[in-house]
Amino acid sequence: MPYLIPSRTPLTPEQVEQGFDYLLALQMGGGAAVAGRAEADPELAFVLLRLAEDIVWPVTAVDGETDPCADSFALDEVGCVLLSALRDWARDSPTTAVPGIARSIIRFTANVIPDPDHPDTADALEAMRNERLVLAHAAHPAPGTHR
Repeated sequence: MPYLIPSRTPLTPEQVEQGFDYLLALQMGGGAAVAGRAEADPELAFVLLRLAEDIVWPVTAVDGETDPCADSFALDEVGCVLLSALRDWARDSPTTAVPGIARSIIRFTANVIPDPDHPDTADALEAMRNERLVLAHAAHPAPGTHR
């Protein structure tokens, strides 16, 4: 269902940092480590939702290289349902959605896409942060630099 994920401008490096700072603080310090951040930053729900889309969609979507089967279509639908629920939550209640979306990303990272090179979830999140920062810097070069 690729139509559910419209093409869009990549997150800025600052947004990537902001989202992963929250994820890592929650992962390593729990709810007390992130208390008040959602209320202080209304953009955080949007940023975390975009990170969720960037993390969940490539893992669950049926692509042109996959041999279609019942399992691949079921996984595609699970990804669509998860992202749709997170979008609705972010739209209807951004402040309460922030920790929920973040916990969903952390659980997805730990349970669905474990990385043998980064067995610790915090390490896997750091690796994802670094990958997304490279993409963000490529899409949003600093003023005065050329692409």
